Amino acid sequence: MVVNLAHWMRPAADRRERTVRTYGLLVRLVALSLTVLLIAGACEVALDLVAWQCAGTPDCSDGTWLGFLSAGDDGWWSQPGRRLALAAVVPAALVGLLWYLSNRTWSAYESQAPLELPVDETCPESENRPALCLPGFWYGRRIVARLRAAHTAAGFLTIAAAVTAATAGYDRGSVGGAPSAALGGTLLTLVVAGGCVVVYVVCRRGRSETKTDSGLDRLTITALPGAALGVLVLALLYAGWSRPRWVSHGRLPGDQTFSVIAIAQGALIVAIAVCAVVLYREGPTPRTPLRGLAGPAVATLACGLGSVLAGGLAQRIADWLDGGATPGEGGTIAPPILLSWWATAIPVLLLMILLLAVIFALRAWRIRERLIPDVLDSYPGETADAVRTRRIAGTIARAGLTDSAPWLVGPVALLALLLGGLAVAGALATNEVPGRAADDTPSIVDAATQTAQALGSWMMGFAVLMLVTWARRAYRSPSARRTIGILWDVGTFWPRAAHPFAPPCYAERAVPDLTWRMETWTRTYGGRLVISGHSQGSVLAAAAVWQVDLRTRAQIALLTYGSPLERLYGRWFPAYFGPAQLRSLHGEVRCWRNLWRRTDPIGGPIRLPDGTGPEVDCDAFKDPLAYGRTAEHPLPAPILGHSEYQADPAFDQERAELLARIPEGTPCGCAAVPQPARSDSGPAHGDTESAQSSSGRSSG
Repeated sequence: MVVNLAHWMRPAADRRERTVRTYGLLVRLVALSLTVLLIAGACEVALDLVAWQCAGTPDCSDGTWLGFLSAGDDGWWSQPGRRLALAAVVPAALVGLLWYLSNRTWSAYESQAPLELPVDETCPESENRPALCLPGFWYGRRIVARLRAAHTAAGFLTIAAAVTAATAGYDRGSVGGAPSAALGGTLLTLVVAGGCVVVYVVCRRGRSETKTDSGLDRLTITALPGAALGVLVLALLYAGWSRPRWVSHGRLPGDQTFSVIAIAQGALIVAIAVCAVVLYREGPTPRTPLRGLAGPAVATLACGLGSVLAGGLAQRIADWLDGGATPGEGGTIAPPILLSWWATAIPVLLLMILLLAVIFALRAWRIRERLIPDVLDSYPGETADAVRTRRIAGTIARAGLTDSAPWLVGPVALLALLLGGLAVAGALATNEVPGRAADDTPSIVDAATQTAQALGSWMMGFAVLMLVTWARRAYRSPSARRTIGILWDVGTFWPRAAHPFAPPCYAERAVPDLTWRMETWTRTYGGRLVISGHSQGSVLAAAAVWQVDLRTRAQIALLTYGSPLERLYGRWFPAYFGPAQLRSLHGEVRCWRNLWRRTDPIGGPIRLPDGTGPEVDCDAFKDPLAYGRTAEHPLPAPILGHSEYQADPAFDQERAELLARIPEGTPCGCAAVPQPARSDSGPAHGDTESAQSSSGRSSG
């Protein structure tokens, strides 16, 4: 999900079409590397730590649930190749599960066709034509199917490579193993050829948005994962052939895979950053975070999360199998060296985050102290209450920290990239875990390294547990779901353009459904609509309005409140919600009013340029409504922040003024619709009445 966000964070410079396509291609390759990293992490646990190292060491496996695999048992499964073949079922099942979930959500979301409208009926002919008005924007059926096939094949090929590399390595060194070695070389050639095909499929085609592309690449989505699965089956049969003299020792061959993946990811992120700089210089957009480098920064965080998940699980499993010893420090079960270097880097990264958190806290404190006089001036005639004043000022100050998020994302991403590069260099240069590599250094350096390695090893495992716990808590607790749901809504709003195993894009259903209802209602009754959207609902409302034709768009009024359209989407996704796009939307709807509070950490003003901003943005709502106890508020009025905009009396006034701006009568170009007979169920859907009282609600 995180790497998929990076695809949509490119700077707004649509005239550089080749650079835009290159940017998207590079993000798709990073997404592919994350799938390989995930499956490589599963192979590390199942194949290397369990089947190769633990089962190959009688002290680790005898008398445990791994006893039937133990090399000391001399059973059928005791040979290393057969142990690898059996253990490969676990990562293969993971690949199959990911394919199943992606295919199931694809059938429910991406396969729902939107309205068929010509491009010229939805997009005005202008240099800054909004991309969200294109008819194929919310229809990713073809690209997700292609990516799903490619990523599934990549997962199967990763497992086949791990099994075949170890088996073929033994055959090449054994006496009389020439035929088997030749077969192993052939399988490795098939794996490499399959990898090349996977990369070609990922690079060959991106999203098609200018039209509703209903075609499917049947051969690709069927043959590619099927052929990769066939190669995996051949690799398992090849590994399962009897080799009585084969004994496993040390780490599973191919433990440099994580270094290769890390180097490839670093090179791709640097290339994405170059594309982002070129695009930003071509069309700089005000308030764009990190000068256009938000996309590569978020891609870096995605790679970091993937490394923590893969490495943390391997570190904890190795620790568990080895009886609590620090991985790589004197134990018999040792994960790849790079994972220990990654673990050592985590405390350094956390210290950086802690330092930034302290800086943000001090900044919020200074802003709070500076706002205290303004808070008192907002409630003239009230008796000053120091605690109440500081609470209000502190809420405003903390809400303003949302605009400072780039100063957290940027430094953390940069430090993560640098630490990742140093970890790869240290692992390749020393071929030792950090604790041992620092033995000849000064005692303070040695002690710090040992401490960082031990802490990092536990922190990687704790991070995996924390992510799982957060997900479970969000599923069970409504309050936690609302908190985590803010990030979840943003992550699942965008189509799956980079990674097919990301959570499904709910907007692929919500936007076409809302668009269909708006189109059919206005065409049937000829009336006007007021689309009222709160928070994420305002983003859905804007996306749906862009999808209707120009005639319908002129019959729609927008009422948004607590809206992140500019504060979040306009800044972080400037190519789709930038100032030019929002200004275009304002000019195409009948009218638009945006309500906001200074205490709201999510919503904010739209900030339209060219003098049109005040026409859209109202003055900031007062929050709380009353400073102290009054006849209208016998209890202290709560600080509402992002919620309960309708509870403010100013909301009704602003809505009434918006409705008053919608002229009555039949809209231009629409025939009058006869009044249907009234019934007990409610009023008739006449033109004038609909213009005044009908509204569509899209709320987050």
